[in-house]
Amino acid sequence: MARLRVVQWSTGGLGAIAVRALADRSDLELVGVWVHGQDKRGRDAGELAGGPKLGLAATNDAEALLALRPDCICYTASGESRPRECLDDFERMLAAGINVVTTSVPGLVHPAGFDQRQVERLEAACRRGGASLYASGLEPGFAGDELVLRLATLTNRIQSVRTQEIFSYDDYPVPFTIFEVFGFGKPPEAICLMERPGVQSSAWAPSIRMVADHLGAPLERIRETYAKRVTPRRIESAAGVIEAGTVGAVRFETIGVVDGRDAIVIEHVNRMAPDLAPDWATAARDGTYRIVFQGEPDLACELQLGGPHDFSRQGMMATAMRVVNAIPYVCQAGPGLVSAAELPPLLPKAPFRARP
Repeated sequence: MARLRVVQWSTGGLGAIAVRALADRSDLELVGVWVHGQDKRGRDAGELAGGPKLGLAATNDAEALLALRPDCICYTASGESRPRECLDDFERMLAAGINVVTTSVPGLVHPAGFDQRQVERLEAACRRGGASLYASGLEPGFAGDELVLRLATLTNRIQSVRTQEIFSYDDYPVPFTIFEVFGFGKPPEAICLMERPGVQSSAWAPSIRMVADHLGAPLERIRETYAKRVTPRRIESAAGVIEAGTVGAVRFETIGVVDGRDAIVIEHVNRMAPDLAPDWATAARDGTYRIVFQGEPDLACELQLGGPHDFSRQGMMATAMRVVNAIPYVCQAGPGLVSAAELPPLLPKAPFRARP
């Protein structure tokens, strides 16, 4: 079988992982790499990704990469600060007949729960080009939606299901996400992006709707909560300094209401140090996703990433592999926006192979 030709779109944290993974696959051929910064242009893509040279120069010439007519683009460019630009990119790629897998717009994990105006234009592009788009990640994209559906096969009745992300973010190296999106390091009275009405729902409501739609739950509405705590001391994080008296821990929920009760909940408990907000949910260690069902039977499942000191890096690897492993399946799918619930199990190719 011919190898699928893939272009990697970005070489940031997730993009670098994807470059290395794509270069290591026997069924995929990395044929191009897009970069944003002029300082990366012309440099070897392998070196940019922290690996060996690949003999492939990175470029910021988007048209040249589209002209390669790859089978798929693995799109991991930042989406939090530029969602409209990402959607514009997707439309152009799909209309050109190129399949897309992406981590950049989490709301597309369940297209039926996303902005339908945007879905309609992407679906039209899929039809014009005969291509498919798949969005995923670790959460959204797995823990709070696909894994919940798999676990639901063990149940008879569900009163509620709650997915908790219990992570420290001191090792997360993206300043925009840390300071502007989550509000860490800001005065407690400052309003961060995640506190603005509808922002949480833009990312996590599709996951809640995915669970509700596939389990036949009559979803009445989706509501949001956001709480914050300040740190009593200065914290040096990978993204920058968190001063004493500024926000050091956040807890927020995106909640699907069914029959008047909080039935499908995605909760994030994120701290800059493990001793902050001790009354909030904790786990045996950071880097834990916990899924709790109340019903018949009651269920609890914990998914832990990496070890106590590298879960952030390992979580990024898991996020990138969600879309890399999906590439062959998305290329085989019919035109349109697809989700994990419609695709077959996204099994990795030869995962037991020896290290190169």
